[in-house]
Amino acid sequence: MALIGRSCDRRDFLGLLGSGTAALALSRGCRAQEADARARGPNVVLILADDLGYAGIGVQGCTDIPTPNIDSLAQNGARFTSGYVSCPVCSPTRAGLMTGRYQQRFGHEHNPGPPTEADAEFGLLPGETILPERLKALGYVTGMFGKWHLGYQEASTPTRRGFDEFYGFLGGAHSYIPGQSDPKNPILRGTETLDPPEYLTDALAQEAAAFIDRHATEPFFLYLPFNAVHNPPHATEKYLARFAGIADEKRRIHAAMLSALDDAVGVVLAKLRERGLEENTLVIFLSDNGGPTLQTTSSNLPLRGYKGDVYEGGIRVPFMVQWKGRVPAGQVIDQPVIALDLLPTVVAAVGGTVSPDWKLDGVNLLPLLTGETTAPPHDNLYWRFGEQCALRQGDWKLLKGRGAATWELYNLAEDIAEAHDLATQMPEQVAALIATWEAWSAELQEPRWKRQTPPRALGQGGRARNVGQQFKQWDANGDGKLTPDELPRENLFKRLDADGDGVVTPEEAQAGVRARQDG
Repeated sequence: MALIGRSCDRRDFLGLLGSGTAALALSRGCRAQEADARARGPNVVLILADDLGYAGIGVQGCTDIPTPNIDSLAQNGARFTSGYVSCPVCSPTRAGLMTGRYQQRFGHEHNPGPPTEADAEFGLLPGETILPERLKALGYVTGMFGKWHLGYQEASTPTRRGFDEFYGFLGGAHSYIPGQSDPKNPILRGTETLDPPEYLTDALAQEAAAFIDRHATEPFFLYLPFNAVHNPPHATEKYLARFAGIADEKRRIHAAMLSALDDAVGVVLAKLRERGLEENTLVIFLSDNGGPTLQTTSSNLPLRGYKGDVYEGGIRVPFMVQWKGRVPAGQVIDQPVIALDLLPTVVAAVGGTVSPDWKLDGVNLLPLLTGETTAPPHDNLYWRFGEQCALRQGDWKLLKGRGAATWELYNLAEDIAEAHDLATQMPEQVAALIATWEAWSAELQEPRWKRQTPPRALGQGGRARNVGQQFKQWDANGDGKLTPDELPRENLFKRLDADGDGVVTPEEAQAGVRARQDG
């Protein structure tokens, strides 16, 4: 009975083999540990994928890349089919997620650019209290493993913003391959620079599992923002071998990277089960924005648009919650929710109280998740991303896209693909929604920085606004297409040639550079 009342692991079990009491002791010990866990507040595991499209996983419609571990979260809990993020690119989404507030309220509207190019203002403001800080105040140990992208200055780094433990990187993208860490954006443990000994997705999963082991007897918050499946397109033979039947190299690499991500989620879920914590852990999974399909083959179907767009494909993402015993299994919820809701939901789940002084935009989703209510949690959801604007009110979606002069209007209940613009048919509806959006926008700050783009982003041409001019310069025969002879930079050509047909169109060039800028 030596295991009762303390952690039960494989070493303890093997030590009792042959005694005739091993099975009984292990069973009673694990039951005691589960009872101890239930007596305290629940653990929280927040998993964030990077650039994973709406239809990127099996439960969302993907048929050629198995994702059983991620899918299990939906099968054992709830899946939001209208789950949104507050921006179609990485850093602003994370700022909203961590604060529970529209990030434009404190000027965090844009990505910063690479660490060497970012504006000195980039980073979370000290006055914005974020989720790990909220949970530390409630007695939780906090750990983060993965991509931060919320500040490069010391005061903005994870260990200065509420995380007891940090393993990951500060920038927006990173190599997955050992030995290829960027010295200007290194892998860090706390503040110590190191090189991971294995494929980065695997390393993050192992670090997260070790964190669970270290803190299995106390309430913890584990934030696991993977950089998968964001570029660069790096995969190991272990994962590539699973998809030998996929002929397209770009798709095969994406499949391998996603399969590694699914395995990593499986490592974390298995560790929770091993430590008797599964029944008392709230697990949340979502992506930070839609997929950049042309660059990675990620799918947002049946949605229109990609990462960087305020069309549905840029902002509606895989979004699911598992809390066994509290959230009924197998739910599919279509009420619109947003990543801003996660902070108040988590605080409520662990027994905390949200103060009106926090001025949150997110709301507690537990009543919706547990079936206490079926009412929509929001009257309106809003987006502002530079010149792009959007509002969802019920089934209505108002938006102004990149470079657009006029507003568009869609009924998402009838037209989820945003194929039929109703703006000219319903001018009064458009005017009312514009007024609602403008009233919200008037509450916001001006952006504290704009994304800084290094000149090398497109040959010597620089920013995306120069792509058209640069394209014309390269297009020697004026046929509207670039061949390898006209663009004799192999890596750049491959990156821009999204469909692999051997030529680059103006649309591919614009999308390729935009994806690089959007980070």
